[in-house]
Amino acid sequence: MKVGALLLAALLAMPSAAAAQDKRFDGANGWLNSPRPGAAELRGKVVLVDFWTYTCINWLRTLPHVRAWSEKYKDHGLVVMGAHTPEFEFEKDADNVRRAVKDMRVTWTVAIDNEYAVWRAFGNNAWPAVYLVDAQGRIRYSHLGEGAYERTEQMIQQLLAEAGVTGVPQGLVTVQGDGVEAPADWASLKSPETYLGGTSPHKRVRGPAARLSLNQWTLSGDWTSRRDAVALTKPNGRIALRFHARDVNLVMGPATRGTAVRFRVLIDGKPAGAAHGTDVDDQGSGTVTEQRLFQLIRQPGPISERTLEIEFLDRGIEAFAFTFG
Repeated sequence: MKVGALLLAALLAMPSAAAAQDKRFDGANGWLNSPRPGAAELRGKVVLVDFWTYTCINWLRTLPHVRAWSEKYKDHGLVVMGAHTPEFEFEKDADNVRRAVKDMRVTWTVAIDNEYAVWRAFGNNAWPAVYLVDAQGRIRYSHLGEGAYERTEQMIQQLLAEAGVTGVPQGLVTVQGDGVEAPADWASLKSPETYLGGTSPHKRVRGPAARLSLNQWTLSGDWTSRRDAVALTKPNGRIALRFHARDVNLVMGPATRGTAVRFRVLIDGKPAGAAHGTDVDDQGSGTVTEQRLFQLIRQPGPISERTLEIEFLDRGIEAFAFTFG
């Protein structure tokens, strides 16, 4: 899945590399970490453009590689630029993105792409996505989704060499992702990303948690279904899910900024214990104070089909999507 043939041909035909690079970012809503790079700053450089949105588990698992490439090649002609294109409405909030940039140690320049203008200029259609632009301003390589890390780094080295850079570091980076940045356990992953809002195609069913089949989910308590989330209107509401994966994550947040919502996670009816995720203690307890992805479960193994229940002790939570790893 690469840039469409017509768009790529148009980009290759542009006479000015610096002008071409500028135009693709013309629609950005703002910039984080530094001002928009000027044509002079990008002239002759190889640019890695990283499309992301901060709650995307697939992007989070690529982040250690992008960090490592930025550090390894930043003094050898590589410029990393992020394009934060939101999936959920709350990801358009600049304060949320600014906090994520700091917490996730994203140190490079980030374009805020709330209107998808940069996304469209690159012909992009997925998170995450990496594009490599050569020193003449031409898109020479793209990869959508996780993986292809060796090939991507080899292309970085090739384009730097073509740009006349000497002393480009050889070999490939070795990274170790922690927490939500750890690679998925693909061999045991049998549950798909599951959206909870009113337009969700996923398998919500009516009835108790004990009757759920694999990848079905259900609600109990006073919930309101919205376009992209379910919202709890009274305390002690639950979401139950039958899953098969090492990790379970939930994108969620308080409906009102500045409030906190306490929750408790059970797995097969018991506290999470050794299977608790990074946002939960071994008794299964946690607190939501911001809108982001929360890791609820990381099983030590063996991995099998199990039932997760998350009970919210306070009203006011909005839950958007489960993801797995």
